[in-house]
Amino acid sequence: MSSPPTEEPTPRPTGLVERLVRDDVDRKRFLKMAGATGATSFGAFVLAACGSSSKTTSTTAPTAAATSTSASATMTDIGILNYALTLEYLEREFYKKVIAAGLFTGKVGALIKDFGSQEATHVEALKGAVQKMGGTPAANPNGKFPINTASQVANLAYEVENLGAAAYLGQAPLIQSPEVLAVALAIHSVEARHAASLGTLVKKSLTPDGSFAKPAEMSTVLAAVKPFLG
Repeated sequence: MSSPPTEEPTPRPTGLVERLVRDDVDRKRFLKMAGATGATSFGAFVLAACGSSSKTTSTTAPTAAATSTSASATMTDIGILNYALTLEYLEREFYKKVIAAGLFTGKVGALIKDFGSQEATHVEALKGAVQKMGGTPAANPNGKFPINTASQVANLAYEVENLGAAAYLGQAPLIQSPEVLAVALAIHSVEARHAASLGTLVKKSLTPDGSFAKPAEMSTVLAAVKPFLG
């Protein structure tokens, strides 16, 4: 059920995403930036803060220690944002190739196109968030996906979407900004709904983890997406 249209006491996550999408961001290289993270480069696909949260209760200039802590948090957030962006790049490219292959028609085909469009929106939102934090957006990696039959693709999409949702959840505790945490949860929710819809299509569980979703660790995500990196 929807809430009364006149009651919107706080900004909604959707509005934040839309605002980020409107940012004009140039695409830069990510792998060079993330090289120092080694094997964990693709493990933390999660949206992070556009800045550390704080309550401004004083006009006193920040101490050196506080400034250092804030800068450290910002660098962490930029890295996590770029992990998330890289996953969304891969998902966008996956759906683009599936649509081009013409394996799905009718209602299912329309659903796949909607998913692809939503992943593209996630990409633009994350690129905008990185720029707002003063960072360089990740480069678009070359993805390679087995696009053979409708059944094979649908099952792969189900696994990818569940993995994406679990990866966001796994890194959520590292997010610094409550505002961007709201955006992260908004994207996480869409990934989970994609997975549930695909579960119906391939006749698999809509809630594979039961009552509580399980987060995915970096190593788990890395092992799963590594075969799809060109």
